[in-house]
Order: sequence, then structure tokens, then C-alpha cells
Amino acid sequence: MSDTKILHVNQDNTRLDIYLATQLNQLSRSHIQMLIKNGSVLVNGVTVKPSYLLNSGEEISIRIEEPKPLSIEAEDIDLDIYYEDSDVIVVNKKQGIVVHPAAGHYQGTLVNALLHHCSDLSGINGVIRPGIVHRIDKDTSGLLVIAKNDTAHLGLAKQWRVHKIKRIYHGIVQGVISENAGIIEAAIGRHPRQRKKMAVDPIKGKMAITHYNVLERFDKYTFIECELETGRTHQIRVHMSHLGHPLLGDPLYGSRKQPFNLAGQALHASTIGFNHPISGKYLEFTSPLPTYFQQLLKQLREGC
Repeated sequence: MSDTKILHVNQDNTRLDIYLATQLNQLSRSHIQMLIKNGSVLVNGVTVKPSYLLNSGEEISIRIEEPKPLSIEAEDIDLDIYYEDSDVIVVNKKQGIVVHPAAGHYQGTLVNALLHHCSDLSGINGVIRPGIVHRIDKDTSGLLVIAKNDTAHLGLAKQWRVHKIKRIYHGIVQGVISENAGIIEAAIGRHPRQRKKMAVDPIKGKMAITHYNVLERFDKYTFIECELETGRTHQIRVHMSHLGHPLLGDPLYGSRKQPFNLAGQALHASTIGFNHPISGKYLEFTSPLPTYFQQLLKQLREGC
């Protein structure tokens, strides 16, 4: 089932996606752009781009599909819940857990666990990604916030767009960083040849900014803290590799020769802070470094 809305434009020289965002405030701009790109939005009966400039008198039709019932299987998987109310859940994800189902990972994901824990998840991202406002990589551990309804989802997504979500990570990189702190400003886009990789791309990429501080130096490695100003896919992994200091254990952006038996990159999303999407109250949570990470630091401090 679908619902079609008709709008008559009463202003000139306004981008289609921006105009719809002001008229359909129950939908996020990214959702509106998706509707335009998949042909669900017509201007005067024809498909156009999100950047199309509207003129007074034009007619817009928007076909909005009703949410499909969730069909991903709920699984009884332990969740490390840091906070929960009727609108949001903050969970601490273990290393090795995929956030949402995708090709090759339709079971054992965080979403499968969430569906078993509660049935009231936001449906904005569809059947596969209910409630998921942001992700961290499979082999990155740490904190995520999940939306339990569409209003909360839109409120969190808006904070993400304007970079108001606080995200601090801890990681161990290869090599010794000489500076005590720095800022990496380098646009990130899809790798031109390897589909699964991202890369620094100043032409086609989207601007990405990472702040880092050195916490401890070892003989061949550096323990760092990173705060994200933006949230691009693989951002810290790409930026640190671009700096010449890939994350220890990173199979995609680091060296194939790994001196430690790690399951993946040594990266932990340790702190997340945001304004509650309904009450507006600021919430911040911090999780300790996981056991594997602490053991790795112990080895490095002992010179192993």
C-alpha cells in the first residue's frame, strides 16, 4: 500500500529536496532524497534530481510506501545496555558483531538481538535496519544509540547532520606519531577500484574531519584518542592510514603482516553524547576498553 500526496509550488528557485523537507517535516531530508532518486517523486509528471530548482505553479506528487512489517528474525542474543527509555536505547557492541543484516550476515546481528529485546523500533530505515541511526564496523567495539520510534529517529538524525553528536574513540595505530595532537581534514569517498574500501578523495569525496590526541607511545605503536567532527564510513581507519599510521589489526587499511593475533582493528567507540530527541536533555555515556584491548595495551607496555 502507498499514499500519494500532491503539492502545488508557491515559490521560485528552491531546490526540490529542500522544499519537500519544509513541507513534509515528518520525513528526514535523506529520506526525501531517497524517494526522489527512486522515482517516488514527480514534478509535473516527470522524474527530476533532488537539486531540481522549482518554480511557482509546478505540481509535485510524492508516493510514500507504507512501512513494511519487519521480517528479520529476532534472536536471543545478550545485549550490553547502557541506557533505555521509550524513545532510545544505548548499547555497547562487542567486537565481531555486525550492526544490521546485510549480504552474508542475516543472523547474529545487533538488529536481530534488538528485535528480541523490544518490538518498538523506528521503521525509517526499513526492514533491514530498524532503529539504526548510525553504525560502527563489525570489528569495532563500543557504543551506539538506537531509535525506538520515528520521531526519535528524526531527532537523532538531525543532530547527526549538523555534527552535534559527540563521538570519542580509542585506538592503537602502527608506528610512533610524533605530534601530541592533530586534526585530519581530508574528504572521503568510495575507493576507485576496491568496492569494499573507502579512500581519501579530494574531488568526489565528502569532507571528513578527525581530531586526534596521543595518549601513550610504545616502541612501534601509538595509543590514541580520536573525536569525530563528521561521520563518514571507515573515517578513522581511512584517516589514520592516510596519515601513515593505520590501525593495528586492520585487515583492510593496514599491513597484512600483523604481529598480534587480533580479530580486527584495535578501535573502540568509547563515548557517545547527544541531546535526547524528545526531552532535549543532554546524555553522555562512556564504556571501558574491552578485555582484548586492555590485554594488548599490557603487552605493549611490557615490550612484547
